[in-house]
Amino acid sequence: MTHQTIGGRGEVLDDEDLAALRENLHEQRLFRQEQLRQFAVPSSNRADGRREADAARTEVGVKLAASARMVLADVEAALARMDSGQYGTCHLCHRAVERHRLLIVPQARYCGRCQQVREAGR
Repeated sequence: MTHQTIGGRGEVLDDEDLAALRENLHEQRLFRQEQLRQFAVPSSNRADGRREADAARTEVGVKLAASARMVLADVEAALARMDSGQYGTCHLCHRAVERHRLLIVPQARYCGRCQQVREAGR
């Protein structure tokens, strides 16, 4: 059995945790791929004066598709990190990402401290 120490308090991701996280990421990937397929289906053009509503719906769809592509890229990057043995390491400080954080956000690239610093800088 492989154990990966995560975080400074001896938190450990075991093989079962990693398998569950991998499964979660695969499910997220399938969900986002399906979302993008649905956004790719063209809406019907209406000639009944609903162009404004259609334009608003299209704008929302474009924004949702962009968000889905971003999450999909994060999920695929997390799966690649798992495959390369880099999963759970913060991209900024190179410390371990907290176990509880990964269990909530499996695609997390940053530890909680670095994530707060990034968000404060926005």
